[in-house]
Amino acid sequence: MQTATLSSVATMREATTPRQFTAQYMPLEQVTRPNLTTAETAHYLNRRPQTLRGWACLENGPIRPRRIGGLLAWNTAEVKTLVGI
Repeated sequence: MQTATLSSVATMREATTPRQFTAQYMPLEQVTRPNLTTAETAHYLNRRPQTLRGWACLENGPIRPRRIGGLLAWNTAEVKTLVGI
C-alpha cells in the first residue's frame, strides 16, 4: 500500500478544489454600453446577482431590467444614477 506524502495531498486538494473566478470590471464611469449584465450590475451595486434576479422577478427593486432574448439587461444610466455618478 502506498502512502501519500503531504505534498501530494496538497496537490490533490488543489486539483479537486473549485477555483474562484474573479472577473475584472472597468470603472462604472468608463462604461459606455447602454446595458449591463446581471453580474456587472451586481458588482457595481455591491449586491449578489441573485438579489437582482429577485428584484426582476418581484418587480420591487430600485431599478428594473429589460428582458432581451430571455436575459436581463440593466440600463447603464439607471445604474449610474443609483450609484450616484
